[in-house]
Amino acid sequence: MIDWTWLLSTSAFAVAMSATPGPNNTMVVASGATYGFARTMPHMLGIAAGFPVMLIMLGTVGLPLLADPRVHAVLRWVGAAYLLWLAWKITTADPDPGTESVATPGAATPVTSGRPLGFLQAALFQWVNPKAWIIAAGALATYTRDAGGASLAATLLLALVFGFVAIPCVALWTLIGVGTARLLRSRRSVRLFNLAMAGLLVASLVPVLAE
Repeated sequence: MIDWTWLLSTSAFAVAMSATPGPNNTMVVASGATYGFARTMPHMLGIAAGFPVMLIMLGTVGLPLLADPRVHAVLRWVGAAYLLWLAWKITTADPDPGTESVATPGAATPVTSGRPLGFLQAALFQWVNPKAWIIAAGALATYTRDAGGASLAATLLLALVFGFVAIPCVALWTLIGVGTARLLRSRRSVRLFNLAMAGLLVASLVPVLAE
């Protein structure tokens, strides 16, 4: 039987962790501003599916990884390198020519350079996302022992909660990016916005690398 107090507590934690700024949300804001909502959907779904899968794997067979400092060190630097590459990709992305707010009136449709992150890329990114590891470690340690049942059942339910919560959270951040793009009047302003998002992505590495 489900412990509703546990479920409410877990849901509140998932909302707090999923809705606050971090690499995933920064990336979908930039993608929404550059490519629009529809083209960012695979990225959003990849986040919503990838993190729960990561939780299940860590909660069942990967618990020793969470306790191994060598694994943390490797993932920290691999994650940092990948985030820097993503920051460069965001910086160099060309605004979607189909976005009305940044299209040049009367001009021929330009060719867009770059593509938004796909479903599989976004799902696999969770494994090198420093914030995802911090959330996973905290969630598994705190909530998989309070569900009044087997650890596996608690882990599966925890993953389900995060999956459901992630969808509206990343969708909201993507809409913020789409709305911001509509306020920007030129490709140059969108690129400057993307540069700011890339800067925030790089800044998110500071506390991780400072450990």
